[in-house]
Amino acid sequence: MSITIGQQAPNFSLYSSDKTKINLSDYAGKNLVVLFFPLAFTGICTAELCTMRDSLANFNNLNAEIIGISIDSLFVLDKFKSENNINFPLLSDFNKDASKAYDSLYDVFPAFEMVGVSKRSAFVINPEGQIIYAEYCPTPGDQPNYAAIEAVLA
Repeated sequence: MSITIGQQAPNFSLYSSDKTKINLSDYAGKNLVVLFFPLAFTGICTAELCTMRDSLANFNNLNAEIIGISIDSLFVLDKFKSENNINFPLLSDFNKDASKAYDSLYDVFPAFEMVGVSKRSAFVINPEGQIIYAEYCPTPGDQPNYAAIEAVLA
């Protein structure tokens, strides 16, 4: 079942690339942009996260923080974050619990017939923990609507 506007955001507890356990509740009282992405080191995922890296000041000015979530291991995410100078947390959903909770998991990824890869999707969670924006990209080659994400925070 897809995430809907107004519902409470599903909780998650995941390890970040720096081996810190991060919970949704850590962001209580803040706006949070949650980006699910298929795989580190792929072209569109790199472009998406680097776009957000370069826009971090805009989001901070809108009182928002950003996190990225994929099924990659925290070790892969650490290398990816380092190589691309990503300036926000990347979380490993290796067990796929968060991806399932946010209905952001492919049964079969369109490329290479991989099972259990995160769908590219974007969510904005308000300070009260409610979803105020939800976007599921039609294909893995599409990127989120960055302007729409910023507009909902403005």
